[in-house]
Amino acid sequence: MGIFDKILGKKQPEKGHRTYKEFWDWFLTKEKAFFEVVRNREHIEDQFFDIMAPELSRVNSGYYFLSGMSGDDTAELIITVEGNIKKMVFAEELVAAAPKMERWKITALKPETDIENVGIRMNDLEFTKNNIHFYSNEIQGYPDEIDLAFVYEDLNEENRSTATTGICIFLDNFLGELNFATQIDTFSIIGKNEAVKELVPIEKLKEFLLWREREFTEKYKDMKLESEDRFSLLEATLENGMPLMATVNASLLQYNAKASYPWISVLKISYGGNRNDGFPEEKDYNTMNIIEDYAVEVLTPENGHLYVGRETADNCKSIYFASKDFREPSKVFDQIIKDNPQYKISLEIYKDKYWQSFEHYNVN
Repeated sequence: MGIFDKILGKKQPEKGHRTYKEFWDWFLTKEKAFFEVVRNREHIEDQFFDIMAPELSRVNSGYYFLSGMSGDDTAELIITVEGNIKKMVFAEELVAAAPKMERWKITALKPETDIENVGIRMNDLEFTKNNIHFYSNEIQGYPDEIDLAFVYEDLNEENRSTATTGICIFLDNFLGELNFATQIDTFSIIGKNEAVKELVPIEKLKEFLLWREREFTEKYKDMKLESEDRFSLLEATLENGMPLMATVNASLLQYNAKASYPWISVLKISYGGNRNDGFPEEKDYNTMNIIEDYAVEVLTPENGHLYVGRETADNCKSIYFASKDFREPSKVFDQIIKDNPQYKISLEIYKDKYWQSFEHYNVN
């Protein structure tokens, strides 16, 4: 594919929700005109981007898109979420619902690119296979953690911020959006003079990550969670003096194969009320229990999800799950947020193979 045009960050007012089918039915009425705009590369902003963006936002928030020619007679439309884990499943579902079109190739998330075709230029800095290397760090006590150092030959203190952004864009293109967001746990950007190990050519990164993934899968494939749930009630005091109450699955936090459930979901529900202790009034308490019970009922161990517990303090209730994959929690919690507009609800989904998020409970 040639150089892409991109639309990012254009927030459009929603005019009513569209289903996937309704969006594609609408796209079919415009696809011929859009194809000509993309092929001719003229008026692409006002005749494609400005028309497409608000319609896409009516399906779900967080969608962006790229478009360019993929060959002489085919335009490609890539639906991206810019690496947002919580939104990836919705991009995949939207693309899966797309009809077959003769002139269009529809792709979910930015695909991986051959290393020979990846070259980024930012603020007079170039990022290519020739000036980026990597090596892996071993973290004591966390053998499954993939922590990488990316070594940029031209790094200095003045360009460190630009270099970090440029290498992230390089990796996003080289590995693909999904792989970059999910295959690496932590990483750092360093200069050649900071390297403490032998440098590995960046073109070997995909092979290295696939090897680590196979190793990880093999290690945990026969692991089974057989302990019975044993919940503990914990009480503490926040720095501001407000009380905290948590209920956590103590037996689960002692599980020796936590890394097989690496995706942590945290649903935070903020509530009002007149209580001075920061705990909810009875009405909010009951409603939030219904929300929590529903999540536990849907996100089951049989489907690869573990209910870790909940925490209530300072007018906020947090509900915790650990999962083998992030897609179903994304959908379940997104629907909960939409169904409960009376609360300010936020969702975090992140990778934490060793459940370090829960170490402060001092149970494991």
